[in-house]
Amino acid sequence: MANYVLRVKTKSGQKVVNGLLPTDQLVKLKSKLVELTEIPSEALHVLCGFPPRPINMNDESASLEKSGINSGDTLIVEEKPPIYNGTQNKDIGRSHILEENNFDNKPGVFMKKVVPADNSCLFTSVGYVLNGKIDPSCASYMREIIANAVASDPDEYSEAFLGRPNPEYCKWILKPESWGGAIELSILSKFYGLEIAIIDSINAIINRFGEDQQYSHRVFLIFDGIHYDPLYWEPLDGGSIQTMFPTRDEKILFEAAELAKEVKSSRQFTDVQKFTLMCNDCKARLNGQLEARQHAKETGHMNFGEVAV
Repeated sequence: MANYVLRVKTKSGQKVVNGLLPTDQLVKLKSKLVELTEIPSEALHVLCGFPPRPINMNDESASLEKSGINSGDTLIVEEKPPIYNGTQNKDIGRSHILEENNFDNKPGVFMKKVVPADNSCLFTSVGYVLNGKIDPSCASYMREIIANAVASDPDEYSEAFLGRPNPEYCKWILKPESWGGAIELSILSKFYGLEIAIIDSINAIINRFGEDQQYSHRVFLIFDGIHYDPLYWEPLDGGSIQTMFPTRDEKILFEAAELAKEVKSSRQFTDVQKFTLMCNDCKARLNGQLEARQHAKETGHMNFGEVAV
């Protein structure tokens, strides 16, 4: 019986696990992952393959083979706060994210899942399409993924590309008040092995991150000029919703394009020239992007947050 070889992705990079057999129990894999990642066993959260799907690591007696883990698979290992109320981890068994053979294009409509407007909405939105629930705590993990990716490749992520020195950017993105955008989306797309399609409700277009990577699956977010929310497909028959779609599914992409036109025509976006920002460095209030850019140029302050009015 051949040994398994598994690739393991963590926020600090990619590693390899070997020396396992298909009949080995998950408890043995868990032990190796704890040793490799230094994440406590009760906080291990494991996604397998592309698109990423959750592995119930609490079922320690199950074999790798029966758990759907095959040699050559990629495991994405995250650290999540353990749950002590006696219930199973709520990230497991996400019925709203369907298996490959259930993508049958049922008649339905795109719906928006509203996430908190806390400067981490992009990360929370990506977490929702992956994990099936609104979990703001995933933002800090994703920020670390991005900071580590940028720090490890200063040539690609140069000052000219980032708009600031590489080490300065890495410190900045780790702050909870820092917003995510195109750079962060491209890195998360690569890390999770998913195309991330952003419906731009201002310009009625779709920006696709990872489009040239031939990923097998795609997820959708909607952006109103300030805020990101995740999208899901609501079947008309009331069945399970879904957040991941095969990239070969042109009908879903067409539906997303139609939604982009609809939200623009109904002006469901933020006028970025009128919203109020606060400089988190000096607490100055600024009206719109132009004032924020001018303030940054004059003071060097780069940390802004939206002010509720």
